[in-house]
Amino acid sequence: MGVPISQMWTVASYVMRQRLTGRKRYPLVLMLEPLFRCNLACAGCGKIQHPKEVLKRHLSPEECFRAVEECGAPIVSIPGGEPLLHPEIAEIVAGLVARKKYVYLCTNALLLEKKLDEFTPSKYLSFSIHLDGPREEHDEAVCREGVYDVVIPAIRAAIARGFRVTTNSTLFNHSDPERVRELFDTLADLGVEGTMVSPGYPYEKAPDQEHFLHRRQTETLFRKVFANANRRWRFNQSPLFLEFLRGNWDLECTPWGMPTYNLFGWQKPCYLIQGGYCDTFAELMESTRWEEYGAASGNPKCVDCMVHSGYEATAVAETFGSLRGLARAARVTFAGLGEMRDDMPSSTPPRPSTRPTKSTPTRDRELVQLQV
Repeated sequence: MGVPISQMWTVASYVMRQRLTGRKRYPLVLMLEPLFRCNLACAGCGKIQHPKEVLKRHLSPEECFRAVEECGAPIVSIPGGEPLLHPEIAEIVAGLVARKKYVYLCTNALLLEKKLDEFTPSKYLSFSIHLDGPREEHDEAVCREGVYDVVIPAIRAAIARGFRVTTNSTLFNHSDPERVRELFDTLADLGVEGTMVSPGYPYEKAPDQEHFLHRRQTETLFRKVFANANRRWRFNQSPLFLEFLRGNWDLECTPWGMPTYNLFGWQKPCYLIQGGYCDTFAELMESTRWEEYGAASGNPKCVDCMVHSGYEATAVAETFGSLRGLARAARVTFAGLGEMRDDMPSSTPPRPSTRPTKSTPTRDRELVQLQV
């Protein structure tokens, strides 16, 4: 697995402390969204659909630090929008590193080479670069030609400068397993520390609603992707989550495991669903009716979701919370994904999908352009 030992130890120690104190609900990763504006208009993302007055706003460093300290999670993921558009993003990252938080700055990498001088390499900082496939597939996913050819040199430049570099890839129902495998080979050749994979979630405001995966489709796709996996592939995810994606391990959603803080406050109940906002983290934890979310709840918004932001925290808790989970994770780690048999029944019974569909937009729709 592509996670440094120091980070694994920090997370394991944190989880064990929570269990020893009897705390049943605790955050693992803070999803910190300091802005929503972006320099791309991806068909599968609805973030830039906010009104222009919202897209012009951003959180201050002080607001970010306050949220991080209030939450207490050992890892902070900074998505958006495009974080590198934030005028004080380097100050925010430096402040989080000083607090010894493991930071994943999620970026489409269009500005990365230009911005590298503003950051300092650290074991606490990783650039998590969005990459949804080889050249043709990635450019189609982000609805702009030539982006892939900017991303790859940016990855090389960041690695050459001594930065930790990971990638994140979102797969949809038209993803070609063999092309995804080619992407993993390319990332291994580049020397990327690890990649994160996840099925897409049907954001209500996303322009493209036709290509999100149903649960059965997700398991089928990832079984094909991980079949005879190359031992050179490295994933920045827990082994149990990868087993869950291909139907070899049963997990239930932990929506409080990766809470979200953004321009509107603490988002209920999770990064993917906008069910209202709270002023404080304590209010989020105490007022949210958690039993109403997750696949087991029957909530139609959760039926097909297998996204990392809901299930990665569960996988980590099971890894360090049971001998069975630890043993399975160890087997995947040392034997490799390709050696694990996909002969188990699917992890969950079929559930009907209730989400609406819309026609796919054309790729030449107008991009949102805002000056920082």
